[in-house]
Amino acid sequence: MFQLNNAAFTVSSHTILHPTNITFEKGVVTTLLGHNGCGKSTLMKLLSRQNQASHGQVLLENQAVSQLKQKDFALKVAYLPQHPPITDGITVKELVRFGRYPWKGAFGRYTDQDNNLVTQAIEKVGLENYQDRFVATLSGGERQRAWVAMLLAQQSECILLDEPTSALDISHQYELLALIRELNQSLGLTVIMVLHDINMAAKFSDHLIALHSGNVIAQGKPKDIMKVDVLKQIYGMDLALFAHPTSGHPISYIP
Repeated sequence: MFQLNNAAFTVSSHTILHPTNITFEKGVVTTLLGHNGCGKSTLMKLLSRQNQASHGQVLLENQAVSQLKQKDFALKVAYLPQHPPITDGITVKELVRFGRYPWKGAFGRYTDQDNNLVTQAIEKVGLENYQDRFVATLSGGERQRAWVAMLLAQQSECILLDEPTSALDISHQYELLALIRELNQSLGLTVIMVLHDINMAAKFSDHLIALHSGNVIAQGKPKDIMKVDVLKQIYGMDLALFAHPTSGHPISYIP
């Protein structure tokens, strides 16, 4: 769905992302991994058009993202930044309705279909009993679900999530990633996200891409990345692995 052709990003002669070639497949959950400052969020900002590539191209379905109109891009891609805007005084339902904005414009009239899509999005994330609550009064996990519902209401084919679990405890991390995985499978959503937890990434992703110092150093299916030598290359430290007693999936830990 997305393709980076020799795309790079430089600020004041400092290269944050070196020339990169990546193809993101449609309908797949892809997770970007690596230590802080490795280029994950920079790559995500290129995909979301928050930044423009200093060199090379970023393509969406074979079209340069820089040439797409804002509305056309929003109908294809929904983006949740690492630090979403403050939502004081806004209810869950009102927040989710913002997802319909690309379809309606500033003065567009909301139809019964729009309202139904908002209701369905809220139900999909399990917040139907919270739709009249102010977003600011929700727990961290509930707030993230509300933002995901807004992305669903946008009805884009792809959602970009920059560290969606960063402020959540482990139980809410698991719940949110399980929800994202379920939506990917039930709706055919393409998901590209940034995560720090390699075990969570391996469990809930189809494809992993690891960066180091602005370069892609490894990519593949979770089973290809969850190897001692590959993990040391990514994180620069020795990690050990053991097999999950039920699923048999490899789990990493510090020995």
